[in-house]
Amino acid sequence: MGLTFLKEEKQYRRLFLAGIVNGIGDRFSSVAVLAMLLHITGSGFAVGVTLAIRLIPFLLFGPIGGWAADKFSRKTILVTTDLVRIVFALSFLFVHSKEDLWIVYISSFILAAGEAIYSPVRKSSISTLVKQENLIKINSLEQVMVGIVLIIGAFTGGIVSAIFGANITFWLNAISFLGAAVILATIALPKNKMEKDMITEGREKRSNSTFRKVVLMSIPIQVLLICEILIASINGIDNVLISVYAVNVYHLGDVGVGLFYGALGMGLMLSFSVANRLNKNFLAIGLICIMLEGMFLLLLSKTHIVWIAFFTFCGAACMAGVGNTCFDTILMKEIPEEHRGKMFGLMATIGNTIMGISMFLAGSALQYISPRSLGMIGGIAYIIIATLLLTVFSTKVYRKRGTIYR
Repeated sequence: MGLTFLKEEKQYRRLFLAGIVNGIGDRFSSVAVLAMLLHITGSGFAVGVTLAIRLIPFLLFGPIGGWAADKFSRKTILVTTDLVRIVFALSFLFVHSKEDLWIVYISSFILAAGEAIYSPVRKSSISTLVKQENLIKINSLEQVMVGIVLIIGAFTGGIVSAIFGANITFWLNAISFLGAAVILATIALPKNKMEKDMITEGREKRSNSTFRKVVLMSIPIQVLLICEILIASINGIDNVLISVYAVNVYHLGDVGVGLFYGALGMGLMLSFSVANRLNKNFLAIGLICIMLEGMFLLLLSKTHIVWIAFFTFCGAACMAGVGNTCFDTILMKEIPEEHRGKMFGLMATIGNTIMGISMFLAGSALQYISPRSLGMIGGIAYIIIATLLLTVFSTKVYRKRGTIYR
């Protein structure tokens, strides 16, 4: 896979390993919690409430995580959020009946809040750990990490829970948080710029002013913000349809859910072989990937053959992985170090909040239209959004060049 560049990125290797350990444990627990809720309640209502609760913290804590990443020790934040989550990961051991569901709701909220803070801090730390020439390769490797977590965590989590019981997955999740915290504590993470400076009120005002100026002056960032809003509004359809396709369309049951999540993981891992070869035109390539992802989803809504559906999921995830790599690299290059946490926190807040609304609307829409019809709408929407944004980007660049040469 061409991983020789990792030999010179010792600190990032530890961050990558911590992400895998943390992510797999969390996926194991998530699968077990949802299965436990269905077993205790016998309905999907509690599952829906839990999924909604997991998205709310990103609206509240995403900006806090981004703000904290720019002001305080990132390593301290990462280690602390993992350690705090150990207690709440183990709290699911005390859920035995409907009367104990409040534990699930509170712990799910706290765990998601921890992730909402952890995610932008971790992402904003990457560019400070690695060499700039390796940035695109590192970001493509981040998609591999998500793929590994999906395959090992989501695909095998249900099997482990079924064989050994849900309690073992809760213990494994707690151990994974502890293990990740230990690994993170060994990383020599550079101090951020705000830590080095004595922050005064005047400096704070100038910092916020600079952040707004950077966003307003950068055409790629403007396009990415619009893209985040539009794609998140459609992305909820994909998330809802994964399980629906597996259970209601292809009649594969829980095995099908694991199979399709495994396909997503494989696609993200395959994206590495494409993304790490890129070195320019990141925004245009990312938008083209969104268009191709829409085409795969359009094909998925038409096919009736399981193996074609499997590889279509792989293809869609591969395009998503390449696109995400391009977009993250743009943000890390365009945004000054002291504002990266704020930007990643903002993007996470926007994306997860809108996607939560999108998932709710997609689930409601399935009461009136077929899954295939909804999937077709989603695929077409991806293609239209990508086409429009490519047109906007090309027009803005053309006008900017025209202004420069006048």
